[in-house]
Amino acid sequence: MTTSASRATTRRILRQLRHDPRTVGLLLLVPVLLVVLLRYMFDSAAAFDRVAPALLGIFPFIVMFLVTSVTTLRERTSGTLERLMTMPLSKLDLLTGYACAFGLLAVVQALVVTGVSVQPLGLTVSGSMGLLLTVAVLDALLGTALGLFVSAFARTEFQAVQFMPAVVFPQLLLCGLFVPRAHMAQPLRWASDVLPLSYAVDALDRAAAGTTGTADLVRDLSVIAGSALAALALAAATLRRRTP
Repeated sequence: MTTSASRATTRRILRQLRHDPRTVGLLLLVPVLLVVLLRYMFDSAAAFDRVAPALLGIFPFIVMFLVTSVTTLRERTSGTLERLMTMPLSKLDLLTGYACAFGLLAVVQALVVTGVSVQPLGLTVSGSMGLLLTVAVLDALLGTALGLFVSAFARTEFQAVQFMPAVVFPQLLLCGLFVPRAHMAQPLRWASDVLPLSYAVDALDRAAAGTTGTADLVRDLSVIAGSALAALALAAATLRRRTP
């Protein structure tokens, strides 16, 4: 449950983003452009239907990770975070406010990307659209939480971006998007089994195919949500008042 302090932080972040059209454009337009590019790159409805559901979660995950890590680091280096931490405000309240603000944007982003994929681009979804949107939003929230966590270890915005190859790219390569996880070498399969994006891709594929109410889908959703909460807790534990 959010507190008044975390709600105030959420409102402040949203006001700042309202005056930052470039960031809003990155959040909302870039995933849409990537999906459109993907559709006409394949030029095949069957291929698009096979790949697009997974990307509905991967694109928001990547974009939210990037925007959240850079924005949070900017607040730290500008001194805003230090001023906030002199107030009667717990670290968890502060990060919950950030997570809620970017979580609202994640919902909008998921709605826009999914809507464009289904309507103009013709993505066929056999399952529940509501479930597909839920998984996409959870993926975006996972990217938000991981972005909050890694921002504690960067000193500059460039360093925050450099965390993408370490945190995002291994998950992207091993999530089953390029090669089915069952066909990977055993060590790679073990690594894939501990990465949350693997479960996100599985959940999106099941949601799009209409495989609902199964133990596997519940497990996937639990892993995604649990990983996001764990990353948020680690971010609160590693939050420093000042960047060295």
